[in-house]
Amino acid sequence: MDFIIVTGMSGAGKSKVLNALEDIGYYCSDNIPPQFIVQFADILHDKSKKIDKIALVVDARGLQVFEDFLVSLDELTSENYTYKILFIDAEDKVLLNRYKEGRRRHHLAEEESYSIADSIDKERQILQVVKEKAHFVIDTSLMAPSQLKRRVVELFLQRDSDGLTVVCMSFGFKNGLPPEADLVFDLRCLPNPFYIPELKERTGLEVDVQEYVMDHDESLVFYEKIQDMVRFSLPLYVKEGKSCLLVAMGCTGGKHRSVTFAERLAKDLIQKSYKVNILHRDVLKQNQY
Repeated sequence: MDFIIVTGMSGAGKSKVLNALEDIGYYCSDNIPPQFIVQFADILHDKSKKIDKIALVVDARGLQVFEDFLVSLDELTSENYTYKILFIDAEDKVLLNRYKEGRRRHHLAEEESYSIADSIDKERQILQVVKEKAHFVIDTSLMAPSQLKRRVVELFLQRDSDGLTVVCMSFGFKNGLPPEADLVFDLRCLPNPFYIPELKERTGLEVDVQEYVMDHDESLVFYEKIQDMVRFSLPLYVKEGKSCLLVAMGCTGGKHRSVTFAERLAKDLIQKSYKVNILHRDVLKQNQY
């Protein structure tokens, strides 16, 4: 069971970190009152809830809130709950530029009428104690969002591939390209079961159709090249911090060849320990070829 408390400087990227943690399977909650931290720990340790990874963002919105945060950490320790603190930081000049670019007011400036620079300095003083308690510190001053996500994945995943879900989709070109696809492969050049009377009304979900599609040299070679392309590119997408990759296989109607290829690719990727979902967009549509 994993319990991560994310805190740090405002504008340093805590929300982006929370998004990255959510992408790798954490139940996430943003900007919760510190008094509720222990309740979330209770949920994590209640096996009936079936939640084994939680990440919370706690901001220092004033001295009293921060004192409540420290009290909650002491309660977690006294009740023998294990947790990790991830502190997100950035240089003052970087934080100042981010606030100027976003035209946002600092939350301490709203409360105390500080300038943004003074608010950053005040917040840093407040947070120094918890930064010293942190198990991990990430400085985002020179990080692109994809690099920050990559760092989170490195810290909290045992395998990089756990952070990526591959969706293998079949579709028919006659019904339009899937606009959300990342990779599209056109299978319309391959032998078509539509013209075999006993296979015409069946789909690539059935063994007979799959065997017909793959019982041709051009289909086998085509599939091997797709498989090589996908296997080569997946680690690159993982490195870039992508959380979901949609690989679309298209034939004319989306019923035979594309379904066969999507099913086969999904099976091979699962054997390689990738998380895979299968989506057959057009397989139930009528009059497809």
